[in-house]
Amino acid sequence: MSQPAPERWIELLSDEDLTFVKRFILTSGSLKELATAYGITYPTVRLRLDRLIEKIKVFDKNDTADDYERLLRGLYAEGRFDASTFHQLLKHYQQE
Repeated sequence: MSQPAPERWIELLSDEDLTFVKRFILTSGSLKELATAYGITYPTVRLRLDRLIEKIKVFDKNDTADDYERLLRGLYAEGRFDASTFHQLLKHYQQE
């Protein structure tokens, strides 16, 4: 499949990710305020932001990946499974 248009990465984000981005913008990028709004610690917000950044990078740079591979990479970037599981799933999928 072809590379998503540069603006399409936002369409690939979950509703939860989009809500996080919206709140991030409304707090003017203040992670401290965002942590307060979510009722969690600053390091937890920082981790969430770092994972979201990695997810966007995955969607943005994988021009040769199809939708399933982008999904796998996105889930891995979110920390939904470890590197070993990711590589096993990707290898199995690519062999089909």
